Amino acid sequence: MASEKNSNNFKVSPWWIYAGLIALFIVLNVIGGSGFQDATKISYSKFNEYLDKGQIQKVVVYNKTEGEAYLTQAALKNKAHEKVAKDMLGNLNKGPHYSFDIGNDEIFQNKIVKAAQDGKLKDYDFKARSNWTELFGTLLPFIVIIGLWILIMRRMSGGAGGAGGQIFNIGKSKAKLFDEKTDVKITFKDVAGLEGAKEEVQEIVEFLRNPEKYTVLGGKIPKGALLVGPPGTGKTLLAKAVAGEAKVPFFSLSGSDFVEMFVGVGASRVRDLFKQAKDKAPAIIFIDEIDAVGRARGKNNFSGSNDERENTLNQLLTEMDGFGTNTHVIVLAATNRADVLDKALMRAGRFDRQIYVDLPDIRERKEIFEVHLTPLKKVDDLDVDFLAKQTPGFSGADIANVCNEAALIAARNNKTAVDKQDFLDAVDRIVGGLEKKNKIVTTDEKRAIAVHEAGHATVSWMLEHAAPLVKVTIVPRGQSLGAAWYLPEERLIVRPEQMLDEMCATMGGRAAEKVMFDKISTGALSDLEKVTKQARAMVTIYGLNEKLGNVTYYDSSGQSEYNFSKPYSEETAQTIDKEISNLIETEYQRAIKILQDNKDKLEQLANILIEKEVIFKDDLETIFGKRPYNLPAEETDIV
Repeated sequence: MASEKNSNNFKVSPWWIYAGLIALFIVLNVIGGSGFQDATKISYSKFNEYLDKGQIQKVVVYNKTEGEAYLTQAALKNKAHEKVAKDMLGNLNKGPHYSFDIGNDEIFQNKIVKAAQDGKLKDYDFKARSNWTELFGTLLPFIVIIGLWILIMRRMSGGAGGAGGQIFNIGKSKAKLFDEKTDVKITFKDVAGLEGAKEEVQEIVEFLRNPEKYTVLGGKIPKGALLVGPPGTGKTLLAKAVAGEAKVPFFSLSGSDFVEMFVGVGASRVRDLFKQAKDKAPAIIFIDEIDAVGRARGKNNFSGSNDERENTLNQLLTEMDGFGTNTHVIVLAATNRADVLDKALMRAGRFDRQIYVDLPDIRERKEIFEVHLTPLKKVDDLDVDFLAKQTPGFSGADIANVCNEAALIAARNNKTAVDKQDFLDAVDRIVGGLEKKNKIVTTDEKRAIAVHEAGHATVSWMLEHAAPLVKVTIVPRGQSLGAAWYLPEERLIVRPEQMLDEMCATMGGRAAEKVMFDKISTGALSDLEKVTKQARAMVTIYGLNEKLGNVTYYDSSGQSEYNFSKPYSEETAQTIDKEISNLIETEYQRAIKILQDNKDKLEQLANILIEKEVIFKDDLETIFGKRPYNLPAEETDIV
């Protein structure tokens, strides 16, 4: 079977043909008598001189006009003939050694006959030579040049196994056609979580496998489905699973594949893509990152010139609404920027369904962990539920990265199996960055960092709605000098008191510096950035400010980012700035009050942190006692 496969895949390279032509030319030259080295041209008088001296062994006359002379062995040793004694390879030159033109044929013939009779010439011959070899030798360079030109053109047009059409094939689609037997091995079993999204796309696969089941009742097969969600949630993986399950031709490409420097190429590729899909119907087209060509038209086009991307989008709109429902071609697309897509692209009849692929919850994270833990060599008592709890807000790609990092950490520590601590270290590595234990930190800086982190821990411990603490460290990680890890409650809605408590806990670091040293530092930059964003969201997005009332300036369509003007007046802008500042300052003073009431415990916690560098929840319980509030996040079990 292997030999059969090889014989079927055997291809003749054009270079072999050109090499064969050159070899043929050399052979013809050799057979024709010219050898590897042309005879040196001499004058007729010089030939007579050599002939009179008895240095010529043989003469061959061609067409009574040209002669070739072969020297004797003794003459070849003569210094006068050293240039023709050896050929180009350094071997003895067997001749002809000289060539010359003949003037009067009759006189030359009599001279040759007389020289032979006198013993000065051993052999002579008269021959007729055709000129076809010379003609072929003259034309061979042109044949090779034309052949090379044809080869280059074929490669540029993608015809000879080239790297994709760049000249003649530039308008062709770059979509990759997946073969379900060889290319795609992913099925819906490999996609953990995403139950709702899987149900939707499974139904699309059923449409293509058994369309009569749905059309018999008068229903029409959907033309398209749009997968929307944050990065890393599994949109492309879901499309790969569709390709693996559908058992129909699956065309996959990215939105950027339509974009080219030449005008009109994008629209041409769209036409070619849908033509290929219709020819192979039933089929699925998957366009990843469709926002590359699907952005709203007429926005951010200040030049006034023809926009190639808009032409591509117009052609895509026409193709999606142009083919009938009986062609059984379904378009899947994925994006994490659905807010910037054109409304005409989103309407029913083009993308009939929008499937939201959200970040996984605690139950879905457990399923994703189980998928990625399968190839790992792990300890037997590994608690997957615990791992799912420790990774709130992680996407499927993040969880895959955690599993991989845990395996690398275990291998670095020469372990035979991956254990719980390796996964915790992997989470710390991904969230906080790489540990920098060799970073030079002075004693004063170390104490300031310890007080700052102890302030976060103390305030969050004392507030009802703050996230429960997991651990605090003053070991530098990434760009941060210290960090506090929390296990936030996974809420679907957030109330104002919960946001205020989180802001107060975030300001606890700077407040601790103020309480302990009566000085503040630049170490609170990330904290200030976080609380400013939270306060601005409360005032301008969620309508949680009493002074501004139930007003939001959030634009879910994403069109406001192209506007130069703000959706509110200057007076309102001043009010917004003042309310944001008031919110932050109020929570800052609240954090100072909490820390002043617990200053001795704060100092004790900071001292332990300086000594151990890392403290956990148990250390806080030793100092503060049991936490006064039991949050649901601390008692959540996977149901």
